[in-house]
Amino acid sequence: MGESDYSESLPGIAESYWIATSPETGFSHLSEDGRADVTVIGGGIAGVTTAFLLKQAGLTVILLEAGRIVRGATGYTTAKITSLHRLIYRDLIDRFGSTKARQYADANQAGIDMIASLVREYAIPCSFERKPAYTYAESEEGRDLALAEAEAAQGLGLPASFTEEVGLPVETHGAVVLEDQAQFHPRNYLLLLAGHLPGDGSYIFEMTRALNIEEQGDEVQVRTDRGTLTSDHVVLATHYPIYDRPGSYFARMQASRSYALGLRIDEPFPVGIFINADGPVHSWRSQPAADDSELVIVTGEDHDTGKVTDTRARYNSLDEYARSVYPARTVAYHWSAQDYITADRVPYIGPLAEGHERIFVATGFGKWGMAVGTAAGMILSDLIRGRTNPWAEVFDPARFEERPGYPDQVQKRLQSAGGTITVDASWFDREVAAIPPGEGKIIEADGQRVAVYRDEQGALHALDPTCMHMACTVAWNNAERSWDCPCHGSRYDAYGRVIESPTVKDLARKEIVKRG
Repeated sequence: MGESDYSESLPGIAESYWIATSPETGFSHLSEDGRADVTVIGGGIAGVTTAFLLKQAGLTVILLEAGRIVRGATGYTTAKITSLHRLIYRDLIDRFGSTKARQYADANQAGIDMIASLVREYAIPCSFERKPAYTYAESEEGRDLALAEAEAAQGLGLPASFTEEVGLPVETHGAVVLEDQAQFHPRNYLLLLAGHLPGDGSYIFEMTRALNIEEQGDEVQVRTDRGTLTSDHVVLATHYPIYDRPGSYFARMQASRSYALGLRIDEPFPVGIFINADGPVHSWRSQPAADDSELVIVTGEDHDTGKVTDTRARYNSLDEYARSVYPARTVAYHWSAQDYITADRVPYIGPLAEGHERIFVATGFGKWGMAVGTAAGMILSDLIRGRTNPWAEVFDPARFEERPGYPDQVQKRLQSAGGTITVDASWFDREVAAIPPGEGKIIEADGQRVAVYRDEQGALHALDPTCMHMACTVAWNNAERSWDCPCHGSRYDAYGRVIESPTVKDLARKEIVKRG
């Protein structure tokens, strides 16, 4: 099971529209040890773009993906390509000053232009369209925020203005609008780029999980479940870094989940891509479909990963909101996504940490990964080749002090995960009797917790709920049928298999011994 295994009671096709309407990949797995100039771990927009640009610059590159490329966070995006990230520029100016705020703006604009350029150069059929981006106010307070954002963005050289006209059939109080932004089909775009990677000493290896990294002088070794790769440099583009040797990234980011519906409506959708300025987040865009119809994508219902167990209710709430805007609508698709948000809302792009200069990271895109993920590829390509990049300073991970590594008690909990638990038979049978097929539950016996899943055939599967990243306790997610970690966003399928980093190890099995 994986990301798309939603309950049949939820409306529409249980899959991201991008994945449902693009071809599967079939790159082979790693079969022997190998070497390249750079190993890029992670096959999303940051990883593919970085690998592509490095190969274009004449380096040999290995792109490594634990599953199939562009089926992680990038496969579940709303695919807005924009520099307008709800309300951010006033905050960036106040926090960092105008110079770094302009670097952030320029990097995103360059990311948009890079995608547009590659689409033209390689004639990529990915529904790329230039459109204005709106952050619209739903209250007078939101209007003040949007006005301030328009002023801040203008001062940074962005094509921004304030407008009273929004177009969405919702109550609005004006909006900041950024012209000449874009949208596209992310998988169709990235799969074609990825197709240019293999050859001349470069490779894509799918179904190969990176387990650890070892730094040895002028080389870096990536140990995988299928062999070892040696490179001069390594790029961690795994959404959350799977290698956190300083032990600090876990304290710098929060994992957040959000939900999407793909709608069919009976009226034209306004031109633009939209997000509200205040209140619970709701985002809108449309997408031309293969049958010449139009799909409208609405997202929202954000929450911290692992902190909400009734995730089906989030879909229902989003559906109710969509119905309030477009009463005559049909839900054609539904999916959810996970994003990482940094403490200051700016991604980490650059060297992993002091003393680890051969390892680079791109993470924390905060739900805006299309433009800045592309910019990340441009930044890392420059840094790896020893070139100065004009935007690197604002994204430098070194802007935060390092924190202590994993404490000893975490290591002890991880080492003791699994094993046997003895329970009272009648008590255990009563506890699990309430678990219907296709559902999971955490139960506690004699001070020990057990994650129990009942499959569709009625069989029970017992796991230790200790997350194998840093020993937090996972929670059941009833829409995705997954075990989600509330601390750092690791996710496992119902049987305990890894489906989302930072963990690289499956949940441990728990043997139940009944007494009495």
